[in-house]
Amino acid sequence: MATTTLVAAPEQVPPARTRRPSSPVARGVRYGVLLVFLVMILLPAYVLFVTSLKPPAETSSAQAWLLPQEWTTSGWRQAWDTLSPSLWRSFALAIPASIMSAVLGSMNGFVLSRWRFPRANVVFALFLFGMFIPYQAIMLPLVELTGTLGLPNGIATLIVVHTVFGIPICTLIFRNYYASVPEDLMEAARVDGAGIWRAYTQIILPLSAPGFVVTLIWQFTSVWNDFLFAIFLSTTQNGPATIALQALAGGQLSNYSASMAGALIVSAPTLVVYIVLGRYFIGGLMAGSVKG
Repeated sequence: MATTTLVAAPEQVPPARTRRPSSPVARGVRYGVLLVFLVMILLPAYVLFVTSLKPPAETSSAQAWLLPQEWTTSGWRQAWDTLSPSLWRSFALAIPASIMSAVLGSMNGFVLSRWRFPRANVVFALFLFGMFIPYQAIMLPLVELTGTLGLPNGIATLIVVHTVFGIPICTLIFRNYYASVPEDLMEAARVDGAGIWRAYTQIILPLSAPGFVVTLIWQFTSVWNDFLFAIFLSTTQNGPATIALQALAGGQLSNYSASMAGALIVSAPTLVVYIVLGRYFIGGLMAGSVKG
């Protein structure tokens, strides 16, 4: 008796959709809109730059858009002479404050994401609450506290303050990032007898580069650009560059070319950081967005 063999029909694979090329009109509109936004963003930088190269007689608002009739770098020399001591103080403030808040945030994020202790969610909510407290609301109590503790005004006190106030955002970033680390790694560490500190230092910490890139860039920018803490807890003689820039731009007879040059000088470090590390910043933000 003959047997019949049934052969399964090959699976029908839907054809891949081909993306139709956009029309020249659509591309022109898209690039035109992008060009308009680019011009809007660069116009303030253009005014800053051309004004910084003008003599004081040409720095009126009516001539703000015009190129200098007489090109001079006297404003840049004055701005550098005024700001250079405070720029080094800004680096001495922003670098250690960023590193310490990132390290503490990493430890907190690991504990809150991988160690299930009683009221862990309440502790995390309190960390988040610290992000939403307006700095203006705590300035007077903060000044009273630093005075009671005997902390002198200056960079050392600002490092402590920025480290403490940077912990909530760093904890949030690292908690979300560590939640995407596969649980199998933690199980393997527990099987090998690793405690929480060994698991953090030998397994989690080597995987934390994207999180540290995000938090370090974020904190460096926030600390470098801070003015509120600096004006309350330091002076022009011992404070960061933002205080010196305010003093440079103050007064009724302000030298606008020096003020514009000073604004460009002070903003240059954060601009360089984003140009060099911008792609790592975006990659670090996306690293914890998908749970692996």
